[in-house]
Amino acid sequence: MRSLLKLAHGVDRISEFLGKISIYLIIALLAIGFYNVVVRYVGRFIGQNLSSNRLIEIQWYMYSVIFFLVFAYNLKHDVNVRVDILYSKWSPKRKAWVDLLGTLLILIPFCIIGIWFTVNPVLLSWGRLPDGSFGAWEMSPDPDGLPRAPIKSFILVAFATLLAQAIAQAIKYLAVITGHAEVEAELQAELTGAKAVE
Repeated sequence: MRSLLKLAHGVDRISEFLGKISIYLIIALLAIGFYNVVVRYVGRFIGQNLSSNRLIEIQWYMYSVIFFLVFAYNLKHDVNVRVDILYSKWSPKRKAWVDLLGTLLILIPFCIIGIWFTVNPVLLSWGRLPDGSFGAWEMSPDPDGLPRAPIKSFILVAFATLLAQAIAQAIKYLAVITGHAEVEAELQAELTGAKAVE
């Protein structure tokens, strides 16, 4: 169990790192959004186009990346929407059983199915041809737009990191069930920290 917990904590560190990157991306997203709004009005005033489709697409690309990167972080901190009419009154072991079963029966298969169905469209976006070779990337239909392949690849990244975090959470739930009090305290601290942020 110790080696599995070590693996789970390694995945936790990656999820925390992705959550921290997202904070900086949010700041950059706000700066680009502010710039786009200001230059649109200044451009109208002076009769020139000061923005471009590229900047507008960068803005929604960054929003998508933030959304995809925080999947695993949100799972780690248990900030998903939950109706805890019964759950909040249960013992930690019973909660761990319910979370373990939900993770094994729903979340992990969902991530695997997501990866399975996303791989081919992402490869097609990178220009994969029927003969297996690669051609031109999928591009934005807008003039001066960005390639679509990199942003579509983040769908795979999101499912992969969510799957890794789901496995890490399953390991921690199993540790709680088998009586590892330190893991139970760790899960409670993550939950308390998430509630404090809200």
